[in-house]
Amino acid sequence: MRYTAAEHDSFAHDFNRDSLVLLPNHFPRDKLARWREAFQPLFEAQVEKDRDDPNRGAQRFYVTLPFEGIFADPGIYEDPDVLAIVERVAGPDPVLCQLASDTPLKGSDYQTWHADTPLLFPETGDNDTPSFQIAVNFALCDVNDENGPFETTLGTHRMNKEEALAGIASGAVAPHRYKMAMGDVMIRDVRAVHRGTPNKTDEPRPMVVLGYSRRWLYRPEVNIRVPQGSWDHLSPVGRKLLRFNPVVPDDQVLAPAESYRVFAY
Repeated sequence: MRYTAAEHDSFAHDFNRDSLVLLPNHFPRDKLARWREAFQPLFEAQVEKDRDDPNRGAQRFYVTLPFEGIFADPGIYEDPDVLAIVERVAGPDPVLCQLASDTPLKGSDYQTWHADTPLLFPETGDNDTPSFQIAVNFALCDVNDENGPFETTLGTHRMNKEEALAGIASGAVAPHRYKMAMGDVMIRDVRAVHRGTPNKTDEPRPMVVLGYSRRWLYRPEVNIRVPQGSWDHLSPVGRKLLRFNPVVPDDQVLAPAESYRVFAY
């Protein structure tokens, strides 16, 4: 563990205020370079499949990663500092429910401002609840102004979207862009209003997402298909994190078609 309990508390405080925190240089660059190498053929196959109907907007592609091999690394999804912060902001015994990536190519555009989840209780119209869905993001390259930095707003995870959009339009809510070195880790509340920005370079900009939910929350549009061979070797921590995900035969680790297409709320 890299940080103390007091530092975890401080991160959680900042997260609750802003909707996110950034852990600099947290994952080893050499490990993420190996992820990038393993990711490339998966990405190329998804682009070929979805070329005429990109699943995240023009020249922007969502790719589910298989929970096997290098992508089933407990050093990533069981990272004790990440889990300590997730548990402080989203409660004990969270569920790991998503392992995927978002990658814009040259020709991508600004996404519309959106949140990644609807209101927990939409009939109330009230978004001022504790966090219930967390995204942990890390890039498989350095992210700069040219290749599509994440753009978000601070504090809008507790605001209704209409209020947040009005604030952006008036200037009362200022957008923030986040350049990230490969190895930096962002932990964010998916309710914050945000958008992807254009990749103006000739190289893909892959951003991995690990999704953690409160222990009682089930979102049917996302899950991790855990191959039996991986399940058999999980640690107790891993089995607890993945307890609500389907365990499938090893040759069925990926679903035949990508189903998570409705992502913006």
